[in-house]
Amino acid sequence: MKPTTETYAELTWAYDAFNKMLFDGELPNCLITLQREKHTCGYFSSGRFANVEGKLTDEIAINPSYFGVTPIIEIMQTLVHEMVHLWQFHFGTPGRGRYHNKEWADKMEAIGLMPSSTGRPGGKKTGDRIADYAIENGLFLQVCKDLLTNSFKLSWYDRYPDVRVANSGQSSLACQLEDMPESATSIRANQPNSQVQIQVALTKNIQSDSKSKPTRVKYTCECGINIWAKPGIHVKCGECNSEFVGAES
Repeated sequence: MKPTTETYAELTWAYDAFNKMLFDGELPNCLITLQREKHTCGYFSSGRFANVEGKLTDEIAINPSYFGVTPIIEIMQTLVHEMVHLWQFHFGTPGRGRYHNKEWADKMEAIGLMPSSTGRPGGKKTGDRIADYAIENGLFLQVCKDLLTNSFKLSWYDRYPDVRVANSGQSSLACQLEDMPESATSIRANQPNSQVQIQVALTKNIQSDSKSKPTRVKYTCECGINIWAKPGIHVKCGECNSEFVGAES
């Protein structure tokens, strides 16, 4: 199978399974895309795409940077998180902008995901930036036990994820889940033959010799008058008629 077909077939399989088991099959089809949005695991965009016949469809975007360094159950949480946004758009009342309101939070809990601003117990359930974690013995985990067996996988993954993404995966609560298939809670980067190469962002210090070049320099004339001006200028003092000498000279 071709990588594009394989990847989207797997994500569509997961979408259909969650739609059937968590939403009673009510959700319309949508276009799932892979997007590397910084600091974002995924997003929902209503009516984002149109076809040549004028029909519209929603978009659910998933960030593939997480595929190799995050438990697959976390990827599924992201997918279902966005599916709840899709459900609310069609059957509820979405909050303004990116706001996750109480209706959205209540639906998340009803299907087995606890909304949390920290992604951990104790976080706020509503707000602009809300993550989630799986509720023990909740409906979401029950569906995952059937779906995330060795027969289901995300075959392709990003080999060069950012170190921040990798760190978030290592600290995921999904790694600690019990009574789940190993394939659901393990991390690809930790497995034998993994080709994941974590990328570390380096901050480059731009310097000139031992110090940065100044944008303004202090100049002094023979009578002691000081001025500040850009480096390399030539100017004379109107009092003593001597040329101002800069600190760089």
